[in-house]
Amino acid sequence: MQLHQLTDILNVSGQIDEADVDTLAARGFRSLINNRPDGEAAGQPTSDALAAAAARHGLGYLHLPVVSGQWDERVVDAFADALQTLPAPILAFCRSGTRSCTLWALGACAAGMDREAVIACAAAAGYDLSALGAGPGASR
Repeated sequence: MQLHQLTDILNVSGQIDEADVDTLAARGFRSLINNRPDGEAAGQPTSDALAAAAARHGLGYLHLPVVSGQWDERVVDAFADALQTLPAPILAFCRSGTRSCTLWALGACAAGMDREAVIACAAAAGYDLSALGAGPGASR
């Protein structure tokens, strides 16, 4: 499990499993956001299994699935709201971390953060979100 820090309260990563939840709790994470739909890949842990592992450690947990490339404004808003309401620090994850990073970026741009700064922050964490700078309407 490789974590990529985006902000003081948010890290993103690729898929985690139940054993990773133990490690994340020991490292001080207080909430998890799962952005991967159940059944996307064989062998992927279910959201229910991960939620149960999070509950065993007293971690907040939110399943906010996103199909790759399908950015729904309600999901972007729910993700931004979760960053304000879930106990921090937070780990958001999906298959590779890109969807989670993109959700953060779309919300940050919608909240008025400079698009180039958002793209640079994502790049520093290892994610190429240069398509967000593609012009009007690119943020959603």
